[in-house]
Amino acid sequence: MPRLFIYHIEAQESEEPARSILSGQLKLMSKRLWFIITWPSAILCTLFAISLLALMPEWLSQGWMHVKLSFVLLLFAYHLKTHQIYKELQRDHFRYSSKFMRLFNEGSTLILFAVVFLVILKSALNWIFATVGFFALVGMLMIGIKIYKRIRDKNPEA
Repeated sequence: MPRLFIYHIEAQESEEPARSILSGQLKLMSKRLWFIITWPSAILCTLFAISLLALMPEWLSQGWMHVKLSFVLLLFAYHLKTHQIYKELQRDHFRYSSKFMRLFNEGSTLILFAVVFLVILKSALNWIFATVGFFALVGMLMIGIKIYKRIRDKNPEA
């Protein structure tokens, strides 16, 4: 979704009639993605997670699960914020820059990275190394964004 938001925001820099055409198409694409794929997936994942925890209630007594569920709650907050941005863009209210949205786009990547690694490694991982690895990933993503921005500034078609 945030990738479509970036395109929608950047389309506002285009001249008419391209701006209106792009904006209309991106609104339609966002609407379909949001209500046909994103929301149903979020609901199904939540239902499956609740079912799994009902089948394996002992997981709720383990520390890694508490940390994982904290990240999942953060992912829900991210999802709700994305919904708020979606509604604003549908009304042609552009509060955020494309640069902000590029950074926002990486938020879900970081959260999902943390969730998956918590499940895979559980308590086998030293928390110091996990924290260092997480911040290393954040650093690599930030460097990647800066490199992409430089390339894009030199070649707007990229």
